[in-house]
Amino acid sequence: MDQIQYNLYHWGPCILKTKVDQNTQDLLLSEGKASKEDASPELAGVLNNQFHYRDKHKFDQFFAGMFNLYTHAFSTWKKTKKVKPPTFYLEKLWINFQSSNEFNPPHSHGGALSFVIFLKIPMELRTENQNYKGLSAGPGGITFIYGDVEEYCITAQSLFPEEGDIFIFPAWLKHWVYPFKSDCTRISVSGNIVDSVKLNRLKKNGR
Repeated sequence: MDQIQYNLYHWGPCILKTKVDQNTQDLLLSEGKASKEDASPELAGVLNNQFHYRDKHKFDQFFAGMFNLYTHAFSTWKKTKKVKPPTFYLEKLWINFQSSNEFNPPHSHGGALSFVIFLKIPMELRTENQNYKGLSAGPGGITFIYGDVEEYCITAQSLFPEEGDIFIFPAWLKHWVYPFKSDCTRISVSGNIVDSVKLNRLKKNGR
């Protein structure tokens, strides 16, 4: 078998994972804790505490770098010639404080891309996940799903994140977050990314 040559092909959506620098993590956390505008009416999460950032433009430079990284990674992943990347804009940015028994059901986002950054994964939750015996991502984990479940197909990616992880993915990609029982708070940041901006929004934001 070692003498037989073969090819395997990429299939499905492109999900990028990398790390967020500590200074940006700290700023996201401090600004998130200071933000008080309730985001729950616009979100799928069954969480009591979800808030829009009071000034998402503080993070424009950071996210511009992340968007460029994603377009570069996508070209490599798709094995295509690199072309001029689209101009992405951070449309919405919110922070999630997930507590015991709360969860995010299967959902997708608006826009072109979306992301999730994990700021706090308490030790109690890590221990609960390590003791989990099932086949899913387990307590506090995240699952991405694409396509029909069939034999010889990989239709899901189930992960338990670490602090500082960021995942960037197509906004239409369904994903969900599992509940947990530990008496602690898991903190994450999410947002929607668009590749066009309406003129009236530009005027409103002065950008």
